[in-house]
Amino acid sequence: MSKSAATKALSRSYAGERTLTFLVGLLALAGGVLALVVGFGVLGEFRGRRPLLDPLALDWLGGHATPARIVAIVLGVLLFVLGLRGTLRSLRPEPRPDLDLDSTEGAELVVTAAAISGAVQADAEQLDGVSRARVRAVGSRTSPALRITLWLHEGTDLKGVWEDLDARVLTRARESLGLDVLPTAVRLELDTSAAKRVR
Repeated sequence: MSKSAATKALSRSYAGERTLTFLVGLLALAGGVLALVVGFGVLGEFRGRRPLLDPLALDWLGGHATPARIVAIVLGVLLFVLGLRGTLRSLRPEPRPDLDLDSTEGAELVVTAAAISGAVQADAEQLDGVSRARVRAVGSRTSPALRITLWLHEGTDLKGVWEDLDARVLTRARESLGLDVLPTAVRLELDTSAAKRVR
């Protein structure tokens, strides 16, 4: 099982957001280094003494005010749209992929993510020591993964539950779906009984 496939089961992928953050940080670092280099006079003592808002640049902007404003507005709108798109992408619900078992035209067979989750959950709740279970199908249509949360009765044999989950539930799910690998993240919780009222 590849590391990238296994991580899909653990948490939602934020690779795009991390890449964008890295690039913005890299750009800011490059700008800071450039400012330090100019400020210390490495590129010439005269250049280091010039004001931050270069008079030549200000004169050019004054002579080309309309095109400069248009470029500034277009860049501002573009940054706003990209920021809004990134925000909506981060806030959207994580996809729950359906699985194509047969893509033959006229005989397509698709198993929905809800059906996969429901079947695995029903099997997991039949294990000894498990009071309830929650299962979620994640990943993509080509490489699905599962997230399973099991609530266990007090005193349950953890090793036994783990072995039964792998041997009975996950093996059956892999065989039913025709998959050699089904990355799964399992979380175990102790099912606490409701607190008793003191009279």
